[in-house]
Amino acid sequence: METILVTGGAGFIGSHLCDYLLRDGQNTVVVIDNFSLGTKENIQHLLANPKFILYNQDILNAEQTELMFQKHNFDFVYHLAANSDIAKSFTKPSTDYNNTFGTTYTVLECMRKYNVKKLFFASTSAIYGEAENAIAEDFGPLFPVSHYGAGKLASEAFISSYSSSYQIQTWITRFPNVVGNRTTHGIIYDFLKKIEADKENLLVLGDGEQEKPYLHVLDLIGAIMYVIANTNERLNYYNVAGKDRMKVKNIATALLEEAGQTRNILFTGGKIGWVGDVPKFAYDTNKIEQLGWKPSLNSEQAIRRTVSDIIKEKAEK
Repeated sequence: METILVTGGAGFIGSHLCDYLLRDGQNTVVVIDNFSLGTKENIQHLLANPKFILYNQDILNAEQTELMFQKHNFDFVYHLAANSDIAKSFTKPSTDYNNTFGTTYTVLECMRKYNVKKLFFASTSAIYGEAENAIAEDFGPLFPVSHYGAGKLASEAFISSYSSSYQIQTWITRFPNVVGNRTTHGIIYDFLKKIEADKENLLVLGDGEQEKPYLHVLDLIGAIMYVIANTNERLNYYNVAGKDRMKVKNIATALLEEAGQTRNILFTGGKIGWVGDVPKFAYDTNKIEQLGWKPSLNSEQAIRRTVSDIIKEKAEK
């Protein structure tokens, strides 16, 4: 049995991780979340569980965060709290400086002070910038084009130095585009909002040729737990994704099909959807495949399942 801290545990990915960590009834899971992106709805089903503890507060309040570390003798920290909305930080770069990098630094300092020795960090493909070919974990040099990617890369650097200096065993997985129910932003969330608002057209940012790998959130959680269970270096780091990619224009078509809707698909033009967007990327996933992990759903299956699940949940409310 472990006492586990999940930062950002009320968020899209964090809430699914909490479900997994609590499923056998052995762990105590402590969540800290300021609800800037997370929602009470995501964790409502966990609030009655005596092994689930929620702190509705900001990690950046170092004094409060230290009090939480003092109160709980954490065995493991899963650090998922971050801005994660790339377009949002374009107009306010401090969002990623604080919520993506600053939260990481605060967590690392608390781990150092209170002798917590195991850390999982949720990283991202955005650290790689505009790489053209399939990206392996040792790709470089790294020049992110979004503030989010810069905040995650700076976080990885500090995690590396803290891991080395204070003997913190670390697992890092670099996420692709993740989809699934409970999402609060991203392509499916945006498209579904658009077709609710406009009964004739679906406006797509860019030219629709943007092409990326998509991973279902449950496959992602499986990958995280698989990497932690099957690696034991001081610093373990893996790209997580499937082999395939999907174009934005094809996502629009698949979403309309799953929703049973028809719209004229219109494009704003240009190669990117917003400043900081990387229009095309592909992962080299040989490292995690050699470890023995593969996703259960490809990109299109993940997209279609997500749309179906969200529509079903809305109908049940």
